[in-house]
Parts: sequence; C-alpha cells; structure tokens
Amino acid sequence: MRHLVFLVLAIGILLPVNVRAQTPSPLLEWQYSGGVALAELFESNLPEWRVVLGGGAAVEPVYSGARADRVEGGPVINIRYRDVAFLSLGEGLGFNVLRDEYYHVGVSLGYDLGRRASDDYRNLGGLRDISPAPSVKLFGSWVLSKAFPVVIRADARQIIGGAGGALGDLEFYMPLPGSSRRFAVLFGPAITWADRSYLHKEFGITPSESLASGHPTFDVHGGTNSVGVGVNATSLITDHWLLSFDGSVSHLRGSAAESPITEARVQRAFAVSLDYCW
Repeated sequence: MRHLVFLVLAIGILLPVNVRAQTPSPLLEWQYSGGVALAELFESNLPEWRVVLGGGAAVEPVYSGARADRVEGGPVINIRYRDVAFLSLGEGLGFNVLRDEYYHVGVSLGYDLGRRASDDYRNLGGLRDISPAPSVKLFGSWVLSKAFPVVIRADARQIIGGAGGALGDLEFYMPLPGSSRRFAVLFGPAITWADRSYLHKEFGITPSESLASGHPTFDVHGGTNSVGVGVNATSLITDHWLLSFDGSVSHLRGSAAESPITEARVQRAFAVSLDYCW
C-alpha cells in the first residue's frame, strides 16, 4: 500500500489526458480528477502550486451514439492551488467550497462541445447543430478510509445554451492491488442521468428534422442515460515525467439507446498522454 500511495501522490493532478474533455466524451467524469482525492488524503504537505503540462491523443466516437471513431490530439493543462482552486481542460475552472482529508464539495465552470451535423452527415444530415456552451457543475467526493480507499463521487451539471439541459453522475473508483512504486491503476464504474431537455437536443427528432433527415420522429424521456466503467493506468518514468492511459466503455440506455440516430449503444474511448509535473 505504501508503494501505491507514492504513485497516487505523483499522479494526483494528472488524470486524465485532456485532449477532448467534457461532453460528449465517453470518458467518465471521475477520470478527470481521480487521483486528487487520494493525494490530498495521504499527503498533508502537498506543495502550494501543482502544475502538469503535456500532450496526448484520444480515440472516441464521432458523436454520442456513433459507430465511427475519430482520433484527436491536444494539450494537457492542469493547475491546482493548494486544496482550494483548480484550472484544467478536463475539469474547467473550479473551487472547493468545503474540504477535508476525506471529502470535497465544490463548484466548477466547464464547457459542452456540442455536435455538428457535418461530424457525420450521412447519419446527422438534416438535424440541427448543437452549439458549444458553458456548463456549471456542482460536485462532491468522499473517501471511505485510508485502509480501504474507495472514493464515492457525485456531480450535477447544467448546460447553459447549446444542449441546454442537466446531467448527473454517481461513481465509485479505487486503486487496484498489484501496483508498484512506478506504476498504478485506478478503476471504477459510473451511472449517468440526463433530463428530457438535454436528451431532446442530443437524441430527439422533431417532425421538421424527420422530413429533412429521413429519420422517423422520436420523442425522448428523461432518465438513466448510460452506465459504464473506466480505468486509468499511470507510469512514473522519472521524478517528473509521467505516461498515462485512460480507457472507458459505456452502454447507452433509455432514450439515448432507442434513438434512430444511435448506431452503437456501446461507446468506447481511449486516451494516452505524456506529461511533465512539478
């Protein structure tokens, strides 16, 4: 366990690659900050500033429900000030309102990437574009104990404009046994809920869109949007260089699974990054 804690502290502000962060990536919400809760539990003398810069690439569906994938590259930026505030491409700009060794409650401002019909004109042609938009997130996490470091995490996100709806997540994750001083793995499941407004923009088809696209009209209902599982594996190459891999598999449910534009109910995402931390 001491070896595992050592590496968890090293990757505490790294997770995950921030190539295409935020919606609609199938990467789970916990993967954006998984090591942070554990780092702040096991280390009382963290530096005032913690910074990670790097680059990476991700493979993920063209849009939520797509069968086709795309590969994208981009930077990794993650800056944290004490146990108070953070700025990252994955989590946005945030502030921990309540904080302790075992729990964090806070709020952050992030973004939703939206969707363009041109992303897959064969299937989305005739449907409206969903513009990028800011989102406000309320989040909280709790570590059960040092002896059994399972993290329970929940969040609620409101998208302002664009998809214009609300989503929420309930997640569990923990470090897996068998990790060494130079290599550690975090693993955990998640379930996501979405309201009718969000699902209507993402998966609904109006009569006018039906005429333009050839898809049948489709009305949605709010509820469970997806269930999934994610993993992060990080290798400490040197005292400052880290190589990180993230993977997730999600299964669309409810209206998201039943929509005529959904080609694949199982959604996969993979990301890798090389980063320098200090």
